[in-house]
Amino acid sequence: MQSLDSGTVWTEGAEGVDVPGYDRSGITTGIVHFGVGGFHRAHLAMYVDALLTAGQARDWGICGVGVLEGDRTMATVLRDQDGLYTLVRKEADGSLAPRVIGSLTEYLFAPDDPEKVIEKIADPATRIVSLTITEGGYAIDQVTGEFDPEDPGIRADLEPGATPSTVFGLVVAALARRRERGTGPLTIMSCDNMQGNGDTARRVFTGFAALQDGDLGAWVAENVTFPNSMVDRITPATADGDRDALAERFGLRDRWPVVCEPFTQWVLEDHFAAGRPPFEEAGVQVVDDVVPYELMKLRLLNATHQALGYLGYLAGFRYVHEVAQDPTFARFLRDYMDVEATPTLRPVPGIDLDEYKSTLIERFANPGVADTLKRINFGSSDRISLFLLPVVRQQLADGGPIDRAATVVAGWARYAEGTDEQGEAIEQQDRLAEQMTALAQRQREEPLAFLGATSVFGNLASDERFAAAYTRALDSLHRDGARATVTSLVDG
Repeated sequence: MQSLDSGTVWTEGAEGVDVPGYDRSGITTGIVHFGVGGFHRAHLAMYVDALLTAGQARDWGICGVGVLEGDRTMATVLRDQDGLYTLVRKEADGSLAPRVIGSLTEYLFAPDDPEKVIEKIADPATRIVSLTITEGGYAIDQVTGEFDPEDPGIRADLEPGATPSTVFGLVVAALARRRERGTGPLTIMSCDNMQGNGDTARRVFTGFAALQDGDLGAWVAENVTFPNSMVDRITPATADGDRDALAERFGLRDRWPVVCEPFTQWVLEDHFAAGRPPFEEAGVQVVDDVVPYELMKLRLLNATHQALGYLGYLAGFRYVHEVAQDPTFARFLRDYMDVEATPTLRPVPGIDLDEYKSTLIERFANPGVADTLKRINFGSSDRISLFLLPVVRQQLADGGPIDRAATVVAGWARYAEGTDEQGEAIEQQDRLAEQMTALAQRQREEPLAFLGATSVFGNLASDERFAAAYTRALDSLHRDGARATVTSLVDG
């Protein structure tokens, strides 16, 4: 990449690529962001870039932070590219719309210099700490949703004299300095894909602070704000083919571009302790109550991803669009949304739910995105817990239908056995993979063995109606396979 004296940065010879038309040299950091993965760079960073393009938010540049050893490569790439990367929008017709994003003005790798990260957050110019640390990155009990002080990372950071290594230890250390120096509070803004993401962040950060120092915990609880938000954009993992396409079609060489679908949505609670960018001017829906939008997205989009992920993989598909384009599976997904998920939702202001659900199927069916089932099946124990099981529990309480959701859970159980219907090995990418696979491999003799993971399922194994629906589905998957099981529900 080539940097010009004007501060505008672009790639020489990259025709047809939108590039920052603003001077990056005068942008100051207002946001420190943990977890600079594909989603952050296709979402929050993109919204801030849009504001910068409009001549706004010049004191809201983003300093990215990596805390895991796996983030080291990102640190190197962003340093070498002056914080720039290409966001590539993939259209359904196969066309690409690339834009170079300039809102990431700095990147810090915490394992190399945690003190620098702490001071960056303690700086008065920093007014928002934002997070995309994944659903499993929060130290919470997946059944109760409460802060888990026995999390190994939490325990290590709370040892006397420990150098903070987790996002919680780093941020709380910085908050302590802000309190001591009279700098004032800031906002911790979770952009993770969870219901009540701000409430979850509040429980963890205040819980950690209270264990470290009771007075500090009280100060954080009283002064730091944690807005809830609903975030949405399908962002597949970047592949070598994406890099090659940029180079071949546009003459642009980017070591870590981001690919995404055209659709994007962000619904954000207006609850900020020290100001915020004018997000609404970039298309963000700033509202008083995020909950209806959260439930809609998590129980329709995210739970439906789980519905197509395991069953589709077992049936021989490898991409999301292949499953969504199959009429039988598409009908199963829509029936799940209509019959089981939608009755658990609240009214959603300004949203036509029928149109929203139809749009979801269209988004899933976009072949240009080429999202893999392997990606959406990542972190199964967290995603099933957060996205699908709340629907199951509410329908059980209301006496409503559960057969489709129970089939999805059975699909995960069959997937967790470790081989597909053709006998090919399935790599398990889940923090509880060893435990869940061990349970799954017992279930042909003990049909409810998988549900014995109470940290995921709670007491669902003892619910007779759910256990019966689950057992029927698992038996059908073993006997007839995923396609026949889905077909029987669609035709049934």
